[in-house]
Amino acid sequence: MLMIGLAGLALEPRERDWLVAPGVSGVLLFARNFASREQLAALVESIREVGGEDMLIAVDQEGGPVQRFRDGFTRLPALAKVGAVYDRDPTDAVRLAEEHAWVMASELRATGVDFSFAPVVDLARGNAAIGLRAFHADPAVAGELGQAYVRGMHLAGMAAVIKHFPGHGSVAADTHKAQAIDPRPLAEIERVDLLPFAQCIEARVEAVMMAHVIYPEVDALPAGFSRVWIGDVLRGRLGFDGAVISDDISMAAAGSAGGVAQRVRAHLDAGCDLVLACFPDVVDEAIAAIADRNPVAPRRLESLRGALGASWDSLTDNPQRDRFVARITALDAEGTTA
Repeated sequence: MLMIGLAGLALEPRERDWLVAPGVSGVLLFARNFASREQLAALVESIREVGGEDMLIAVDQEGGPVQRFRDGFTRLPALAKVGAVYDRDPTDAVRLAEEHAWVMASELRATGVDFSFAPVVDLARGNAAIGLRAFHADPAVAGELGQAYVRGMHLAGMAAVIKHFPGHGSVAADTHKAQAIDPRPLAEIERVDLLPFAQCIEARVEAVMMAHVIYPEVDALPAGFSRVWIGDVLRGRLGFDGAVISDDISMAAAGSAGGVAQRVRAHLDAGCDLVLACFPDVVDEAIAAIADRNPVAPRRLESLRGALGASWDSLTDNPQRDRFVARITALDAEGTTA
């Protein structure tokens, strides 16, 4: 029901209390929680010792500008680099998307992290917050590469979480800093931005993260607070039956619902299965907001737990991984045109 953020490199006493609070289902890690692979493994172990083996542990390990764990991990190129390859060699780009995903996911699974919030399937159409995080401006290309990325994650034993539904790439504002409004009608959004989401849902993604964007021609509420977007469009029209996850409740664009408690409840009432409270200063209030809720985690969250992953020793002794790492890291030596 809640996925919370922690302050530092090891659990603090108050965080141990948070992990056993009813309704806390997981932890989202950031660069502030990482110093080395060894420290990360110890933190993951301590989280599960306190919160239980079913506690979900996640991170944003997309590559490019958004990669929380760097030292000791492969430096992943931005997804836009894969999209640039597609323009000259679609077959190679699809293979690169699978390889990028497999490297990212296998490294995280080797440290005990369940999943990354990936891939981004928003369109590369000028949004400041998305930028190089998106594969491509063309919906069909973004969808094809998104499907390949999902396959690569699944091969490494990791669930896939596509974001930010129903599409953040075609609106200019950055929802971390301001309210974002996309005035287009539903028909145009369906024809363009929804296409990569629909294609990835066909590839059996386990979860979808909602955008904090308002689409007033569809609903006056931001998508993550909207029963129309979650119930009617995502679950109804697209037939998605996996987990629905909010974006971070501390983002500026989430403020339309009110304070922390109101934001948490609005997400849950709209149909979100998991609500992200990424900053420690909001966690107490977020936990209090769900005190009257059923503390049992939705069954849909079970699919987010990682399958048994390879060890670091087996990864470093894997010639296939060496080939994949060489191919994807070479992309950073190339220009990005997508």
